[in-house]
Amino acid sequence: MNTIIKTVTEDSISQAAEILKQGGIVAFPTDTVYGLGAICTDEEAVKKIFAAKGRDEGKPLSILVSSIEQAEKIALEIPEKARRLMKKYWPGALTIVLRKRPEISDIVSAGKDTIGIRMPDSRMTVALLEAAGMPLAAPSANTSGKRSSVSADDVICDLSGKVDMILDGGICPVGISSTVVDLTGEKPLILREGVITKSMIDEA
Repeated sequence: MNTIIKTVTEDSISQAAEILKQGGIVAFPTDTVYGLGAICTDEEAVKKIFAAKGRDEGKPLSILVSSIEQAEKIALEIPEKARRLMKKYWPGALTIVLRKRPEISDIVSAGKDTIGIRMPDSRMTVALLEAAGMPLAAPSANTSGKRSSVSADDVICDLSGKVDMILDGGICPVGISSTVVDLTGEKPLILREGVITKSMIDEA
């Protein structure tokens, strides 16, 4: 595969969005680490993510959204405790696990009825989401088992030839993956702690 590599501009974001709409996969910077995205309702495109990363299909993919309203289109419901966290920490490095709508493929959720959703604190990423017109299934842009990519050079070294396009937006400011909190039960359950700590979640 010939991988297109371009610096982030308005034109390259539009080109990346068209690739996504046509079933391709694109690596792009977020506020945390580089992500590898596909339209979340396109099963064949999502399968390409697993193939490029060498990822076990038994592991679910998180979904990036551009707004709470977009999250409402993929979550079965958003409880009040989730809305409180969204209002306080979105956009930001917090992935919230909620029950998914049935139209979201089981390939994305690894057969589970839940999905992790995040709104990144990156104007570029939000611009890509809005241009694509759909939430993106987007795990980190690296081969499974390797450290997350924080620069386009990291992605190029790891995934060039395996993805349709890499958007070069420089170094990701946070540099570590998001905190993941499961809100499908009675109490919040921290599945992975990042820059947003358990005490910050408890406080909210």
